[in-house]
Amino acid sequence: MAGILEGVDQRTQLAGHNRFELLLFRLGGRQRFGINVFKVQEVIQCPSLTQIPNSNSVICGVAHLRGKTIPVLDLSMAIGLRPLSRDNGCYVIVTEYNRTVQGFLVGSVDRIINIGWSSVKAPPTGLGREGYLTAVTEVDNELVEVIDVEKVMKEVIGLRDQASEEAIDSTVSGAGDRVLIVDDSTVARNQVKRVCDQLGLECHVLKDGLEAWEHLNQLVDDNVELEKHYALIISDVEMPRMDGYTLASQIKKDTRMKGVYIVLHTSLSGVFNTSMVQKVGANEFLAKFEPDELIKTIQNRLKIYHAHQ
Repeated sequence: MAGILEGVDQRTQLAGHNRFELLLFRLGGRQRFGINVFKVQEVIQCPSLTQIPNSNSVICGVAHLRGKTIPVLDLSMAIGLRPLSRDNGCYVIVTEYNRTVQGFLVGSVDRIINIGWSSVKAPPTGLGREGYLTAVTEVDNELVEVIDVEKVMKEVIGLRDQASEEAIDSTVSGAGDRVLIVDDSTVARNQVKRVCDQLGLECHVLKDGLEAWEHLNQLVDDNVELEKHYALIISDVEMPRMDGYTLASQIKKDTRMKGVYIVLHTSLSGVFNTSMVQKVGANEFLAKFEPDELIKTIQNRLKIYHAHQ
């Protein structure tokens, strides 16, 4: 299992082509779940864990790996299923989300698949846990559920939703300006919107890149000047149907839209993001989720935007 992620650096070439690789795993039953390989550092057999007094019940304990101490969360419990038994050879998927490293306890790990975002759909209603999913896809004629890790992290660890007063430049207001927010995670969309609300921005919120692309095309068809209509677009990268890299690339290739300012805002980590931003033509990359940095990025953009109005 330690070798399952060999060559992960080479997989960055998939980004920008509306493709990605999904690590498949199971929790306590037959249902398969998925997580983007870019968020995974390694997969290990569950090590001995040190208990944390008075911690959230979803946190199994902490593991000591390569000089670091990381929390390990029971992913089954986190999405409302039965706790996993650690006596059955469980695995820990070590991930980096929103600038933090943590492990997710899972029952077993299957394999990595290469898949197109166009074949990934929004979760259907009636699953009973759709609130914890961002997407579903089909593999071997079986449904694979992609978990909304932002929601899990917020509920278990907690995240600050608003920027501090110290981070806000009182001379820059977004009143009367519009921003387009694109993210498949309900939690992430609301986090970004709350920060934008602090500046008085009018927010238009969409759930994936294809929805945003169709929306922008409709505006252009209606003779709307996008560069003036939206002060900026804040888009996630990892989304069903069309990812953020592809959305940014499509926008910048279209002569009617290329002046639109795009911030890619993602929990995906890695230095490759800087080069990817340049490759697809986005203006900025910002790692999730630090509200003070987000509000500074927005206000810096608004200063330039207002100067050209």
